[in-house]
Amino acid sequence: MMANTGIPVLTSGESASWRMSVTASEASAEYAVAREAEVFAMTEALKFQDAIPSVASLSLAGIIAKLDMIVGADRDIGDPTDFPWPHIASVLRDLKALAGDLPAYRPDRTATRADVERYWNKAIKLVTALSEDSQRNAPVL
Repeated sequence: MMANTGIPVLTSGESASWRMSVTASEASAEYAVAREAEVFAMTEALKFQDAIPSVASLSLAGIIAKLDMIVGADRDIGDPTDFPWPHIASVLRDLKALAGDLPAYRPDRTATRADVERYWNKAIKLVTALSEDSQRNAPVL
């Protein structure tokens, strides 16, 4: 079965196309679904992250939230100790010292469960379709 995330971060710099074998066992099929659901969820999160620059902050809390997201994403870069990352983290600390930290956010578990179910169902459809396609194209011995 071929899976193409199209997202280099998710493929660890490898080719965007990678092979994932799914055998008939229930455990491996469920693992394949979980992997695909994770890709769907990450893709959705990256869409939000990509939209941040076009959203105007209307308060110091909004600016702090944007910087918090940027500093939190630094784990995806090569060297977080290189310019400008320590400087951005310093600006974030200064803003929090002046304006206060963001209030703790606790999402409604109902929304989270609905998201998980949506990604899981999409992944089941994808894995099923890819498995059926691979079975149709399997060489006959």
